[in-house]
Amino acid sequence: MTENTTPIATLFERAEDYGKTTLNLLKLNAIDKSADVVSSLASRLAVIMTVVFSVLIISIGTSFWIGKLLGETSYGFFIVGGFFVLLAIILQVFRHQWLKYPVNNSIIKQMLKPKHYEK
Repeated sequence: MTENTTPIATLFERAEDYGKTTLNLLKLNAIDKSADVVSSLASRLAVIMTVVFSVLIISIGTSFWIGKLLGETSYGFFIVGGFFVLLAIILQVFRHQWLKYPVNNSIIKQMLKPKHYEK
């Protein structure tokens, strides 16, 4: 700043700097929260995919085992398939209570969680 600036001009410069700094801080906070939520969802997705593949392999093994007990392999697959259809119907009925609300609440908690920075 030069010596011949008026106090009003100085005040406007400081207000402009404050506004830019505040905007940058808001952007950085939004980026930080978004990265936190995405990384949390990505780690949960990795666990979910592992569980899905495990259930798939166990289901195939169970189908063969039940089919062997019943004397016809296809019967085992029909029984396990029927179990998963029943499970899908139950999940459809209770999807809001068991899936939608907990996921929404988890994302909101993650977004509103205060950040503790280490010094």
